[in-house]
Amino acid sequence: MTTEPFRKLDVTKIGKVEVAQFKDKKILDEGVLDELRVELFRLIADRPNLDLLLDFSNVEFMSSAMLGLLGQTHRKVNLLKGRLKMCGIAPQIYEVFKLTNLNKLFAIHKDAAEALAKF
Repeated sequence: MTTEPFRKLDVTKIGKVEVAQFKDKKILDEGVLDELRVELFRLIADRPNLDLLLDFSNVEFMSSAMLGLLGQTHRKVNLLKGRLKMCGIAPQIYEVFKLTNLNKLFAIHKDAAEALAKF
């Protein structure tokens, strides 16, 4: 898709779904968030009907600012009539999604296989 590799995401295509797995175990500082923002938006850029799966299976900790980035990502995918799903979210991170009611906004699945079956 792009000639530049992603530094913060492992991106693969499974069928028609772009699967972006976060490489970092901790998504906490502003620099990492900025890089992720650039990479996610580059992945989404002008791609109507994109099916995107964000795989959090490597992520152990993330800042609340990451929730804002996920909201922006969700909006961009929706504007392009795409679908966004998430998987592999650790229980302690999922608790934050529940507390903020984001578990109702995002389609969250146990693992990639379950999420891919729902596209």
